[in-house]
Amino acid sequence: MEEIRKVIEARAALLEKGDVDAIVAYYAPQVVQFTLAPPLRQPAGMDPAGLAAWIAGFEAPPRREVTQLEITTDGDVAFATSIDSMAATPRGASEGFRMWYRVTTGLRRIDGRWLITHEHQSVPFEMDGSLRASVDLEP
Repeated sequence: MEEIRKVIEARAALLEKGDVDAIVAYYAPQVVQFTLAPPLRQPAGMDPAGLAAWIAGFEAPPRREVTQLEITTDGDVAFATSIDSMAATPRGASEGFRMWYRVTTGLRRIDGRWLITHEHQSVPFEMDGSLRASVDLEP
């Protein structure tokens, strides 16, 4: 499980450095992603150009913190859940933001390396009819 923890935490640390190639190296070629940004499902595979463009939309690369990480493994398959935060300042904005969100990550050991094969990120929303994203929640 320590190998998987290192994958998840290293990927978060690399985001803050803006190291797109190193981040992409943690993903399997046909990763399935449900990220915070539209569309409902990202196209199969990890797009380095899309990730680089997203990072470029901020004054500095976003900072991601992984908390409450729980990992379950069985042979060459694992999944992890966490509550993560992202802090960033959009390019041209006078103020930054910090938000918390839920993450489920599926991994497989492929050729001796743990790679991310599935990633799902979500933000709860208000069930009062407003459908407002609950980005003000904290663990």
